[in-house]
Amino acid sequence: MKIKTLFLTLAMSLAAGAVCFAGDSPQMGTWKLNETKSKMDAEGPKNNTVVYSAAGDQMKVTVDGVDAKGKAIHSEWTGMFDGKAHPVTGNPAEETRSYKKIDDRTLEFTSKKGDKVTSNGKVVVSADGKSRTVTASGTNADGKKFKNKAVYDKQ
Repeated sequence: MKIKTLFLTLAMSLAAGAVCFAGDSPQMGTWKLNETKSKMDAEGPKNNTVVYSAAGDQMKVTVDGVDAKGKAIHSEWTGMFDGKAHPVTGNPAEETRSYKKIDDRTLEFTSKKGDKVTSNGKVVVSADGKSRTVTASGTNADGKKFKNKAVYDKQ
């Protein structure tokens, strides 16, 4: 009985620590695209809203936007910012995505479909935490190249 209680206490402490760590990250929260400050390529996706949230001891990234043809897209990724590929659902241009934490305000990401890299880039949160800039390049689901610089405002 004592072992079960100890194990349960330890598990709850680890989960609480992960949630607290996630809450301290400047990446966390809801981000809305600021089209005026962004430079979007017509061949690339336009992610209108991006949400970073805690999912147990992992992070969840939910994206809502439109593809190059104007069709609505919704994708979800759950994993760690450890550079390892984790599955993506809802985006025909990618099957996996990895995020690597560079520092407290910077992430690098790589998206793949099969073994082929379809996009990569960097996410940088401003020093005041009110905006973030995502630079990305790659190929869309139709194989056309794009390069985007998207600026987001924290909601």
